Amino acid sequence: MLDSLNYIPQPKATNGELATHFTDLAPPLNARQAAIEAARCLYCHDAPCTRICPSEIDVASFIRNIHDRNIDGAAAGILKQNIFGGSCARVCPTEILCEDACVRNHDAEGQPVKIALLQRYATDNMSFVDHPFQRAPATGKTVAVVGAGPAGLSCAHRLAMLGNDVVVFEAQQKAGGLNEYGIAKYKLTNQFAQREVEFLLGIGGIEIRYGQKLGDNLHLKDLHAQYDAVFLGLGLGASRQLGLTGEDAPGLVAAVDYIAALRQADDLAALPVPRRAIVIGAGNTAIDMAVQVQRLGAEEVTLVYRRGFDAMSATHHEQEIAKANLVRMVTWAQPREVLLDGLGRVRGMRFEKTALGESGSLAGTGATFELAADAVFKAIGQGMAEGSLADPLATLLKRSGDKIDVDSQFRTALPGIYAGGDCVAPGQDLTVQAVQHGKLAALAIHADIQARNNAQPEAL
Repeated sequence: MLDSLNYIPQPKATNGELATHFTDLAPPLNARQAAIEAARCLYCHDAPCTRICPSEIDVASFIRNIHDRNIDGAAAGILKQNIFGGSCARVCPTEILCEDACVRNHDAEGQPVKIALLQRYATDNMSFVDHPFQRAPATGKTVAVVGAGPAGLSCAHRLAMLGNDVVVFEAQQKAGGLNEYGIAKYKLTNQFAQREVEFLLGIGGIEIRYGQKLGDNLHLKDLHAQYDAVFLGLGLGASRQLGLTGEDAPGLVAAVDYIAALRQADDLAALPVPRRAIVIGAGNTAIDMAVQVQRLGAEEVTLVYRRGFDAMSATHHEQEIAKANLVRMVTWAQPREVLLDGLGRVRGMRFEKTALGESGSLAGTGATFELAADAVFKAIGQGMAEGSLADPLATLLKRSGDKIDVDSQFRTALPGIYAGGDCVAPGQDLTVQAVQHGKLAALAIHADIQARNNAQPEAL
């Protein structure tokens, strides 16, 4: 954790000064801007932006509602398909999804409709008197959901809408999962993640129990016996290892741990900030880490990746954010040795240059170089937290590496147990896809429970 950075000084700036570096990455549209942007939409029949949306939001419909000044109608259309529509408007990679599919990319303007900003405008400015979704008549069934992240809460919300009661078990002390603990502070500002959770819970029928960790004080066998169904929205909370000697040395930290501390910090000036930092990785977490430590006052931040820019999982848009924040990006280099000072603390890292071999596989060239650093942040992917699936029943789940195998209805190999989000095998690790998994799993859970209930003979 961050204890290994306790020898690194805190920022010279005050909390107030640093807070100005973590305002909205993209300012929201005002009413006039939203009206102008909505008027650019062609409201396509069978719109490609809708077809590519992982959560099946009817994009053309909600934009037309904005154009007609029916903001609540626009928001309701979004939230019906994606209850996390507000956060997804801020963090979803729309540049490779709906906005990339927009037909206006191919006309004289060559610019897509700003779908994400319009979605944010609708969800930020909705003014419902009552909660827009009402619960169906009570089914008398109760479902356990493990994990209060986007997948788990999306599943809980849809189950509650269908008349089921839901108990959500969360290891942390706050709900929200990645939105609360893992997204760059400049993407989800002003406690937005918690406000979104509060809105979601407004439907009723959902209880959250905090400090409940699967494999520790919570066991799948007990949940399976006590509830009508179980949904696992575990996410992937454990940072992968580099596999190098010195990986536990002071100064080498998982990027997700630093980002979580940053998001929860009441005083940004109390965080340790290295003068020189290295970030290893190529995804959004790596970009978020590099940009944020730069904004906290690091003098030199270098992101290192073993392949080229085109192979990065972070989009071109994210890469441009890093460059705009003066993050140095070094490609075709892989970590080989953690360099330590006389006190056993990180002083840098040795890298080996890489290239593609004749077979197309990555290989080291033998040439090395060193980068000096006061701290190294690893962002090379995440896996299942140790012990999460350690109890006897959980070990029977079929898995592909760190991912739980599920069928097309998000059923696991164990009857009555379902899973979705980052912890399952299909799809990409996107918030919007986790939300969709939770929603579809809820529909399957409800249908299966009702089918079992209808198949039972009536009591004499």
